[in-house]
Amino acid sequence: MKTKFAGLAASTAIALIFACTNNAFAQSPICADTVHVLAQPRDGLTLLEDYRDEFKQLSGADFQIDYLNEGDRRSKSQADASTIGKYNVYYVDEGNLPLFASSGWLVPLMDHYPAAYDYADFDAGRQQTATYDGKIWFAPVLGGGDIMVYRKDLLDAAGIAPPATLDELKAAVEKLNDPAKGIYGIALRGKRGSGDNVWRWMTYFKGMGGEWFKDGKPAFNSQAAVDATNTYLDLFKYSAPGTQTGSWDEATGAFLSGQVAIIIESAPLAGMTIDPAVSQVTDKVAFLPPPAPLTGGGFAHGFAIGSKANPDKASQDCAGLFVAWSTSKENEARRLAKGQSGELNRSSIFASVEFAKTFGDALPAALAATASHTAVNFWQDARWPELGNQWGIELEELIAGTRTDVKGSLDELNAFATNLVAQ
Repeated sequence: MKTKFAGLAASTAIALIFACTNNAFAQSPICADTVHVLAQPRDGLTLLEDYRDEFKQLSGADFQIDYLNEGDRRSKSQADASTIGKYNVYYVDEGNLPLFASSGWLVPLMDHYPAAYDYADFDAGRQQTATYDGKIWFAPVLGGGDIMVYRKDLLDAAGIAPPATLDELKAAVEKLNDPAKGIYGIALRGKRGSGDNVWRWMTYFKGMGGEWFKDGKPAFNSQAAVDATNTYLDLFKYSAPGTQTGSWDEATGAFLSGQVAIIIESAPLAGMTIDPAVSQVTDKVAFLPPPAPLTGGGFAHGFAIGSKANPDKASQDCAGLFVAWSTSKENEARRLAKGQSGELNRSSIFASVEFAKTFGDALPAALAATASHTAVNFWQDARWPELGNQWGIELEELIAGTRTDVKGSLDELNAFATNLVAQ
């Protein structure tokens, strides 16, 4: 695998870059000042630094990216966007997009996105996630649905077929769990937050028939919600150490280090599992859609144009050019050449021969198969982070055992939601 990644690096980049249109670069510089960007760390964004001169030549200006971890990025971007507006471009995600868009903190992207960069080439699910109130607000930096990754060697040794249903998943996880040998059945997320434990719990909630609202009223304490929560808690008995208060990093890290038999996580994990730079199980994994009836959690993060730092069309066009260039086919080709599968978003890249050569035939097929399972599970409303974070606190306490009444906790959440929507 190491040889494959290294050997394809140059050829992949050259083949894809020159296959892309050159029209995007055939325009006069339009930026008068440095483009200031607030983001969270991503390898694909760090890669942009290597091509700074390209953007300077294209736009007439430099760019500066300030990085913060996800929680701090969300807090700072909200504070900045609502007050002084220092940043021309914000890194936003599906969870905070409704707040940013409805508050007027962003400018609709397509009014300032150069057509030559072919926005329609982005994965359709990510385009949907980037849309709010009928308008597109960001260009994807990463995203996807959910995929089940499993250890072929462990399942074969135990005589277990890859689970296709939730009942089969429960049985497989219990049988595969073997802490004495350092193997755990599954890895979940326990850390509180709308984008952490709640994000993974939602696939059970929606898959088992849960609804956020019914007849215009909060419906979080339904039997489906109780069943989904109990199922999540039962599976947590077999989750790897550190995941009880962990997020994406802890859950995926446990799998990549060889401690976990099955994981259902956001699709960017799939490519990581066959990358020898980060995975110890590269030759032992296989991929399938999530077991029925689980719904894949559609998500996307991306770059959006801030309104306060870009008060006129010229500055908005400049920010739009940075958004388009940074997420272009050319830059995705460079990410593919580096093996950065988690930050690929374009259909043309997924369908390319180079992608299949780099990641094998199984991954593209599994990614395509997950499409019918992918859904926007969260409540698309500016108040979603507040509601999701409240449930995240309660769910973390249930996982930790400091709270034990599932129905009472959901009743408490329902009351919180009723007050929230009444404000």
